[in-house]
Amino acid sequence: MDLRADLLKSIWYAFTALDVEKSGKVSKSQLKVLSHNLYTVLCIPHDPVALEEHFRDDDDGPVSSQGYMPYLNKYILDKVEEGAFVKENFDELCWTLTAKKNYKPDQNGNSIVSHQDAFKLWCLFNFLSEDKYPLVMVPDEVEYLLKKICTAMNVELNSCELDDCLSQEPQGQEGLTVWQFLDMVNSGRFLRGIEQEAISMAVEEVYQEVIEDVLKQARSPHGYLWKRGQLRRNWSERWFMLKPSVLSYYMSEERKEKKGSIALDKHCCVEVLPDRDGKRCMFCVKTSSRTYEMSASDTRQRQEWTLAIQTAIRLQAEGKRSLHKDLKQKRREQRDQRDQRKAAKEEETQRLKQLQEEKERKLQELELLKEAQRQAEILLQEEEQQRKQQHEEMQRTLEIQLREAEQARASMQAEMVLKEAEAERQRKRILELEAMQERLQEALQQEVKARQDEEAVRYAQARLLAEEEEKLKQLMKLKEEQEEYIIKTQREKQVLKQEMENKNKCLEEAQKQLEEVRVNRQRVDQDVMAAQRKLRQASTNVKHWNVQMNRLMHPIGPGDKRSNVSGGVFAGYQPLLSQRDSSRK
Repeated sequence: MDLRADLLKSIWYAFTALDVEKSGKVSKSQLKVLSHNLYTVLCIPHDPVALEEHFRDDDDGPVSSQGYMPYLNKYILDKVEEGAFVKENFDELCWTLTAKKNYKPDQNGNSIVSHQDAFKLWCLFNFLSEDKYPLVMVPDEVEYLLKKICTAMNVELNSCELDDCLSQEPQGQEGLTVWQFLDMVNSGRFLRGIEQEAISMAVEEVYQEVIEDVLKQARSPHGYLWKRGQLRRNWSERWFMLKPSVLSYYMSEERKEKKGSIALDKHCCVEVLPDRDGKRCMFCVKTSSRTYEMSASDTRQRQEWTLAIQTAIRLQAEGKRSLHKDLKQKRREQRDQRDQRKAAKEEETQRLKQLQEEKERKLQELELLKEAQRQAEILLQEEEQQRKQQHEEMQRTLEIQLREAEQARASMQAEMVLKEAEAERQRKRILELEAMQERLQEALQQEVKARQDEEAVRYAQARLLAEEEEKLKQLMKLKEEQEEYIIKTQREKQVLKQEMENKNKCLEEAQKQLEEVRVNRQRVDQDVMAAQRKLRQASTNVKHWNVQMNRLMHPIGPGDKRSNVSGGVFAGYQPLLSQRDSSRK
């Protein structure tokens, strides 16, 4: 069913391209040519009898898409076998028919994408478009495809600019047609400043990944893998390409000479191997019949390949033939769930709105009832108020009459009291006027005296001003003398400062001389101490010699002679002893 749906999308473009008048119908001769070409590219045996029988000339007019579908399903789509034809050739046939009419690149040759890249983008569009006609690609899928292309070029997609571009399209929020999508890519808003060769490489990479189900392939110049042979056990450099069911390897990246392939199923596994035999970053793929050893250029390459092979094995275990078809279905389910949640939310919002309106209506009715109740209460209060006012008015009338009588009696009594008080006030007023006249006379006398005092003060003030002016002159003179004294003092200060500096110099010289005297004194003290040591040594020697002399002199002669001789000998040493004692003192 997936293959039939994919083929129908491309055939739909070819059919609409043949519909020149846009009436939804195509002439039989054109459909014959289209059917013949489909037989050829889909590798289906031709059935000219059925073709002529279905499109007999005696039928009425051109054929619509609904009229062409029975023949298409019975004689073409039902006979298609997957893998028996090259789908790229089939897509190129349909693209050639539809591009001549609908694809309008820049006439000056300034298109961002080449004609071949446009064809691949058209194939990617058909793969990601919704399964309803006319074919459109929803904004989420547009963003997904552009992000894939930008990621392949290591460029970040500007999502805000994409939203602006989609909002400018008439039906951009519902989806874009393939021609709107190609015009948007050729406008350069998302691929500005990128070389066409880089764009072509990115489109080719995404095309191989999405359309050809290439999960992983080596990248030049250092993306080749080393593979170990089974018989000779030698290592050979090969260019690998991984698909969900097979890992193929070639002599070079042109894929002209295929060297072999590794069939993958759910029983396969991939393992990381330790470095050996001079090879690093090794891993192996184990199948039911053989183990394949490989070596990557670095650890990152090994990790990418092992993860990609594990993904392919997982798809085989889950019975899925294409990773991106599964991802497309998951994204579609997520969009459906999102739309369902959005619809449920809108329904809930609508229901809440209705409940709110019902609540507001009931509140309005309740307010009306409350207002009617308030009006009734107001009427009752007004009637009660009127009765109270009538009763109070009667009571006030009686109280007023009573007060008027009391006031008339009190006013007569008050009038008598007022007259007596008025007479008393008149008497007091006369006395106050007499006292005031006396105070005025005293104030007049004080004013005259004050004027006399003012004249005296003015005279004294004039005299003080003259004295102040004289003192000011003296002050100015003193100031001038002070300034002269200050100048003189500064000069004397400078002289004193010079003298002080001279004295300091003399003091420093005296200190130096004092230091020299101290040094000489220390030297003399040392000499004195040395002389004392010598003297003590001499004294010791003298004592020693005295003892020796006493010993020598003692046996000579008797009595007096010995004493005289002894006394003579010591008398000779007496001056030396005196000199020694004086030096010790």
